[in-house]
This record gives sequence, C-alpha cells and structure tokens, in this order.
Amino acid sequence: MRKRHHVIYVVELDRGILEEKKFLEANPERNDELPCLYVGSTGVTPDERFDSHKAGHKGSRYVRKYGVRLRPDKYDHYPPMSWDEARRKEAEVA
Repeated sequence: MRKRHHVIYVVELDRGILEEKKFLEANPERNDELPCLYVGSTGVTPDERFDSHKAGHKGSRYVRKYGVRLRPDKYDHYPPMSWDEARRKEAEVA
C-alpha cells in the first residue's frame, strides 16, 4: 500500500494577478467576482509549501508574487492521500 501523506492546498492570490496575460489566458472561464485561487499538492504541510513558494524555491511564480494566504476552508476536509490521488484531486479542485 502506498503512503498517504500528500495533501492538496489552496492559496488565495491578490487580484493583481488579473494583470498577468498568461494567467488570464490559462483561466478563460474564471469568474471575476470570485477570489483568484491557486491549487497545489504537496508531501509537506501546506504552511511549509506556502513558505517555499514565497521564498521562490520550487514554486509557482504566481504564488511567490501574488500569494496572500492559505485557504484551509477549501482543503482541510480532504484526508492525506497518495501522490497519484493528490495529483488527481488537485486537478479536480482546481
């Protein structure tokens, strides 16, 4: 049985991200009335992963530049899962 220690996490992004052409192109169906969110998966805690994003270590440049805070209300209810399960759930939640 595979270890189930991966989790998904959600980061709220500053609305300044809406100035990023690539972000807009990648999210054509976005609803501008809702907050901008980044969804990821990790084998460490969401806090550790958010810190590494903000530090620019193996992270999204969008989270580094626009990451405001973690949104545990969007992910805390998901249990730890295998890497494969986490990647699938990440895509589903995104």
